[in-house]
Amino acid sequence: MKSSYLIKIIPPWGYCVWRLEFTRRHIAFALMLSAIAVGGVGTYYGLTMHHAEARVRELRTLTESQHERLKKIDAEASQLDGDLQALKKQNEQIRKMIGADGKPKDAAAAVDARQSGIERADDFPAVAARMQRLRAQSARLRDEGDSLRTLALHVLNMRRLEDLARARMLAAIPSLNPVGGGIASGYGWRWSPWPEFHRGLDLTADYGQTVHAAAAGTVVSTAWDGGYGIKVDIDHGNGYHTWYAHLSAVDVSPGQYVRKSESIARVGSTGASTGAHLHYQVMLDGKAIDPAPYLNGVPDKVLANVEGR
Repeated sequence: MKSSYLIKIIPPWGYCVWRLEFTRRHIAFALMLSAIAVGGVGTYYGLTMHHAEARVRELRTLTESQHERLKKIDAEASQLDGDLQALKKQNEQIRKMIGADGKPKDAAAAVDARQSGIERADDFPAVAARMQRLRAQSARLRDEGDSLRTLALHVLNMRRLEDLARARMLAAIPSLNPVGGGIASGYGWRWSPWPEFHRGLDLTADYGQTVHAAAAGTVVSTAWDGGYGIKVDIDHGNGYHTWYAHLSAVDVSPGQYVRKSESIARVGSTGASTGAHLHYQVMLDGKAIDPAPYLNGVPDKVLANVEGR
């Protein structure tokens, strides 16, 4: 006979009795079901906890990643801020250098850059939008800087050409004493050695002393010219000619280009001369003018005309 267990349940009213009869096999089966249920609940709880931990780790990793991204964005914003400030300063310097008017188009760029670090840590769309604006402003400033540098080079080249033209113009105006000597006889009427209107200056100098070109120009002639004796005529290409007379020797040839202060001849006493000296004469548009104002630089009146061109 099988071993069995009997449980009787008698309600309070006592009209009937419930009987529960089960064997050891039933108990073992119930225990097994209970163990399975407990195991299932435990497994579910374990899986749930594992998933939760994994989610926490994922969120922590995401948070750290976002933090790193924000750090990089902040560093990039700082770099852009520095670049924008440098570009702005450079463009302003170029404007001042070439005399250009107007303010930078992106004057607010630096303000935007400095504000880039005040966004909320989780407000990535706003941060990304600001970074995009900063990059666009930086690109515009760079383009503007390239245009300004091109313009500056053009302006500087033009100024350089103007300076060279001015220098050439000044170099072609008589502006030095050909022998460095004093004035023995001035421009105008004189009575010694004979009455005449003296059309140049007689400059004191020793026989054979070097004569220098008073300005740059082209040698027109190097021949004997009556009372002038041996004379050198230089055309300076701007209406000016200079004459050097009573020479003993000539160092240049007709058609030769000479630079200012270059050696052109030697002092002598040829022609209508009473002794060694240099007769120096300045011609402007075919008429003799007083050379004295041209012995120590370009006269102020002439210089003012050159500057005003």
